[in-house]
Amino acid sequence: MTMQWKTLAAAALLSCGMMSLGGASAQAAELKIGLSAEPSSLDPHYHNLGPNNQIAYTIFDTLVLQDSSQKLTPGLATSWKPTSDTTWEFKLRQGVKFHDGSPFTAKDVVFSIERPAKVPNSPSPMTLFTRSITAMKVVDDYTIDFTTKVPYPLLPTDLSRVAIMSAKAAKPGVAEGMTTEQLNNGEGLVGTGPYKFVEWIRGNRLVLAANPDYWGGKPTWDKVIYRPMSNDAARVAALLAGDVDMIENPPPADLKKLRDNPKVSISQAVSNRLIYIHLDSHSDEAVGITDVKGKNPLKDVRVRKALSMAINREAIDTRIMEGLGQPTGDFLPYPMFGTRKDAKPDKYDPEQAKKLLAEAGYPKGFEITLGTPNDRYINDAEVAQAVASFWTRVGVKTKVEAVTKTVFFKNRDEYKYSAYLAGWGAGTGEMSDPLRSLVATPDKSKGFGGTNKGRYSNPAMDAVLDEALKTVDDAKRSELLQKASKMAMDDQALIPIHIEVTPWATRKGLVYKARADQYTYPNDVKPQ
Repeated sequence: MTMQWKTLAAAALLSCGMMSLGGASAQAAELKIGLSAEPSSLDPHYHNLGPNNQIAYTIFDTLVLQDSSQKLTPGLATSWKPTSDTTWEFKLRQGVKFHDGSPFTAKDVVFSIERPAKVPNSPSPMTLFTRSITAMKVVDDYTIDFTTKVPYPLLPTDLSRVAIMSAKAAKPGVAEGMTTEQLNNGEGLVGTGPYKFVEWIRGNRLVLAANPDYWGGKPTWDKVIYRPMSNDAARVAALLAGDVDMIENPPPADLKKLRDNPKVSISQAVSNRLIYIHLDSHSDEAVGITDVKGKNPLKDVRVRKALSMAINREAIDTRIMEGLGQPTGDFLPYPMFGTRKDAKPDKYDPEQAKKLLAEAGYPKGFEITLGTPNDRYINDAEVAQAVASFWTRVGVKTKVEAVTKTVFFKNRDEYKYSAYLAGWGAGTGEMSDPLRSLVATPDKSKGFGGTNKGRYSNPAMDAVLDEALKTVDDAKRSELLQKASKMAMDDQALIPIHIEVTPWATRKGLVYKARADQYTYPNDVKPQ
């Protein structure tokens, strides 16, 4: 087929519409997406959470963008360079307009970088990506200098995670500007992204419309409708009936059926998302653990190691994840930056696990509750149940408390679990991201440990991580990050289970390039 014929064919499809799976006409100008998880907020600076971020980065832009493999590309900044050991100069894109028609300038950048620290009650703060900045200098409307306390090579990477809001629309005269509640209602929700906000009816739909003046070119779709469908069967049924054009996370058990369906296309990629178990290695008396005479067995590395060795990761991948859970012994899959080629998951060895428990003083084990969401990650509750079964077999009698993600995150943040299963997607695509968030000693002044709800602490590992974060030489920084991750894993800072392999399913006639960050971007869904 010639390029001219492809173009004519695509134009015909766009003008005449395409037949849906259910046989009804579905105009190519409108895209309906079945979401596996609804965002908790539309405030782009409130919660560093995948479902939130993928919407934020559709309405808003960042200074630096990431492609499908998380390679950095120009965004609202056209270039960036260090001008000294602690100063970076960013040149901003000229001629860009916000959705309300106002021009984008350096003042919007200053407001957006300062705002995350002012947003109250964030479950997982975006300050992780702004803490390194000690000063900002507006040179002119399209040039801004960032100063860091120490040399900080990750600044461009960090700034790829901070959404740029309109300072005018967000009313910066009061505290954080528009509150999270106001933004959730659409007030001040003004960005420069390819799509603009229309309405959000929680539990029903989120509607966006194309930004006709988008600096990156005309958006692919005139209208995008997101429908939250946490039930796996409901999502698949909606796709097969033609009620939606695309779904996230088709359940592993249905993948073969979908692959064999000529009206469905599947795309998938190894993601940056680690599924792990965090353990309370901090408290003297742990919550939800009995038969230990007031002690916390999780403070003993032998117990943590035993719990890891008791898990049959291969069985979880094969029987529960249907190949969508790549067993791991690290925070990220190799060869992402800072990962170790020789990192291997702990070998399944229940007998050795029992020996370690006995050595630690728990020959008869103990009882524990494992918290988990049941609607956030691929087969999350099922994976937790499998872990509970493996732990019970070595004497650690485990009860699973599976709740909705909203309840789970609230409980987790209030330290109501001594053990919980969760996931972490590395927004930056490199090792310092999970190290800083998940296992660094909690320190608000440094932006460390924001999601370290097991309150693990290893000052020696922290020191190596600190050194890595100020090392400009990429090769040396990678070596330091590898060292830090090995120290954390050797100390069983948490228990890694697997890296998610993320699938998407679209109706025939559409194609989506699978992303390592697991985000679903409507502008990247293309008619074939």
